[in-house]
Amino acid sequence: MTCLDGLAPLPLSDAMHHACRGGKGLRGFLVMESARLHGVDAARALWPAAAIEAMHAYSLVHDDLPAMDDDDLRRGLPTVHIKWDEATAILAGDALQALAFELVSDARCGEAEARAALSLGLARAAGARGMVLGQALDIAAEAAGTPLDLDAITRLQAGKTGALIEWAATAGAVMAGADTGPLGRYARDLGLAFQIADDILDVEGDEAKTGKRLQKDAAAGKATFVSLLGLDAAKRRARDLVTSACDALSSYGAGAETLRETARFVISRES
Repeated sequence: MTCLDGLAPLPLSDAMHHACRGGKGLRGFLVMESARLHGVDAARALWPAAAIEAMHAYSLVHDDLPAMDDDDLRRGLPTVHIKWDEATAILAGDALQALAFELVSDARCGEAEARAALSLGLARAAGARGMVLGQALDIAAEAAGTPLDLDAITRLQAGKTGALIEWAATAGAVMAGADTGPLGRYARDLGLAFQIADDILDVEGDEAKTGKRLQKDAAAGKATFVSLLGLDAAKRRARDLVTSACDALSSYGAGAETLRETARFVISRES
């Protein structure tokens, strides 16, 4: 990431680079594709696309910490606190979060009104109304030792996974001053399908392909869509959500076919 160039030669900069390596880049791709649908220049869209990937990377660094999920492998690489230490991981996550807002606020992203709307939306999606809320609900459920029911886990994942996906998918409409409704509906179904696919991979995936430890939720007794619905029903639910997500894009016609293919990819992926 060239946006990290010029940082002092400390472990912090290396840890930030490390956290951003690998991954599918789904959220950044959604920004770019939603921008294309609305005629927003790719040079402008790169800024919020990079911002959402930095925000996502921060969330993974903190999520992997011993106080959270205590993971030692991410994207096929040692997690940041394993490769360096917990303090470096916390600081790298903090810096990536700040970098996300720096990127989305850059003048090259577009007009001030659009940048303000993107920044406000990102704060809400990443904070106590979105991703952080989802993580807090997850930790509270684990501490209580009581598995969540289907409604509760759906709400949890709508924050933890879905909020950033929705921000990404609607960013192009926000930049163009267009209606975010269709892409918002698409993203909410996509985000839930993505999480169900993750739960399925945790049961029948290959660690070499996923790049992370599997079956940790089952070992910890945590509720997942698979544990609540069963494997076959979870797969059907994911397929139904993809169909619904694709239907939400009807107003875009053939122009949204790449987003439809993305939704289908989300539940067929192996990592």
